[in-house]
Amino acid sequence: MLESAGLLGETVRVPMLLPDEPTKQELATWEPGAPIDRRIDVTLLDTATGAATEVIVSVTRGEVLRTERVPNDAPPYGQPQYLFEEYARAEEIVKASPEWQAAMTRRGLAEHRDLAFCGPLAPGYTGRADEVGRRVIRSLTFLKYDENDSPWAHPVEGLVVHIDLTEGRVIRIDDEGDVPVPAGHGNYYAEVQGAARTTLKPIEITQPEGPSFSVTGSLVEWENWSMRVSFNAREGLVLHDVAFDGRSVLSRASVPEMVVPYGDTAPGRFWISYFDAGEYLLGKNANHLELGCDCLGVIRYLDGYVADDHGNPVRIPNVVCMHEEDYGILWKHTDLAGRSDVRRSRRFVISYFSTIGNYDYGFYWNFALDGSIEVVAKATGIVFVGAGEPGVRQKHATELAPGVFAPVHQHLFCARLDVAIDGEENRLFEIDAQRVPMGPDNPFGNAFTWSETQLRTELEAQREADTSVARAWEVQSTTRTNGVGRPTAYHLIPEPTALLMADPASSVTARATFATKHLWATRHEQGQNWPAGRYPNAHQGGSGLPEYSAGDRSLDGEDIVLWHTFGLTHFPRPEDWPIMPVDYAGFWFKPNGFLDQNPAMDVPLSSQTHGSPQAGCCGGGESCTCGH
Repeated sequence: MLESAGLLGETVRVPMLLPDEPTKQELATWEPGAPIDRRIDVTLLDTATGAATEVIVSVTRGEVLRTERVPNDAPPYGQPQYLFEEYARAEEIVKASPEWQAAMTRRGLAEHRDLAFCGPLAPGYTGRADEVGRRVIRSLTFLKYDENDSPWAHPVEGLVVHIDLTEGRVIRIDDEGDVPVPAGHGNYYAEVQGAARTTLKPIEITQPEGPSFSVTGSLVEWENWSMRVSFNAREGLVLHDVAFDGRSVLSRASVPEMVVPYGDTAPGRFWISYFDAGEYLLGKNANHLELGCDCLGVIRYLDGYVADDHGNPVRIPNVVCMHEEDYGILWKHTDLAGRSDVRRSRRFVISYFSTIGNYDYGFYWNFALDGSIEVVAKATGIVFVGAGEPGVRQKHATELAPGVFAPVHQHLFCARLDVAIDGEENRLFEIDAQRVPMGPDNPFGNAFTWSETQLRTELEAQREADTSVARAWEVQSTTRTNGVGRPTAYHLIPEPTALLMADPASSVTARATFATKHLWATRHEQGQNWPAGRYPNAHQGGSGLPEYSAGDRSLDGEDIVLWHTFGLTHFPRPEDWPIMPVDYAGFWFKPNGFLDQNPAMDVPLSSQTHGSPQAGCCGGGESCTCGH
């Protein structure tokens, strides 16, 4: 269709191809068995000119529905996502550059030029006249001493190459300083690290009767939960129509953006603020998961499909993992007579992993028997490093190994929750614990209570978390009440997360404004999916959530979307080298008056218990397997 419409050519590529999802109005009027218009949203890039075009295509009708030029050469700019082929092309341009070759020779590194890794990196936005409105990528150089060497351990400090990808040339080179290249290896393969320990005994996870969940097409059902699962090139895993006990909780849920800003002022790092979804595409970089490595137990995998640089379909096998896992005690009580009743918890986990250069990220949606949802992002991989004089302390970086310095940085994720608590008509409150001053209403000083503040508009809903008052945000139904007459509701419970540490006047703050608040809420509007805008690459800022919320629309009894910033502020440590152990960040979305009682009262005793339903559990003896 694109070709017949004259939109393709020898130099045209596909930076991004996504499903153009049906509108809520289309879904509301659709009946099972009836046809539905399936559409795709394509960004095209002419690599010869840098011109970009957005196209909506109806696959069902075989028609191009809309074509629109992307103004990526005019304010506020913004470039399409990077092509995989551009990474290799950037390295070719660097290595062919006489300036880079001269810099390597001047540093005494000429013999390492062939094996050097020239890492292609998103440029941020600096406002330099020779970059504005152009398709720029930067390259840092890392040495490899043999084919299997880890290049990340050998940074060539102060050598930055700035590249115009459209013209295929080096714009300029920064070559500052002569810090020695660290020589110590950062290899992590077993054959390099040495023999594996032999003290760990096997843990076997079995489900002899199979898992408790079922998968029918995209429909996934587990206990009281049901949802539809999809996968796309930008967001990766997306959940739709999430319901508990047949009642709606979320219309759509994903983690559509993350920013990794660095706090180092060095020439090779001050500009770094990667948008791993918006610039690189999390889903397109997703991993093929392996049983026994990424997931344990009785696993059901789903394949994912993304488009390559030419628009051809690429299958990523086993990209989404689904499994159950034991999660300790669900509930327990020992009565006055000594009878102990206890039930073990388990959770249903849907996950995927993506590798963006040196870092690896896992995204986990954990569904619990009590109606709670926990969202967890796991960060691992190889920390990004520069070089310095061994033993000399730096203000913005930690020495991990002799001469290897890792800058301070953040990993700030943004979850998008299109909430639907018993339907689309919801309202939003901020809940804080509140002290009561000593006086007639609190004579002994022990009393405290809580406050409920309605967030009525989009600007009012730009909020920060506050653990000192146990702050949570409550989404209430306006159409249904529970057994005690209160609106049914869910709480978004944040975990402690530092917000964006960059100065408010900085370029990264303008580009990643979503990360300056823990909570945003907007009224649902089709197409408003991207916290930092559709094209954060080289964008000067102001796109995404600042635009979405500028109208200050009402959130009272409306179709509400919550946007939650969570993540990590990483002060690297030697224990993070050569590969960092997983670090965790996340939040909870828990029922709060959505249900009339604990929905897990009917969970049976563990199959491994030594007790009986009449006697409770086994009383905690030596052979107890009930969870004591």
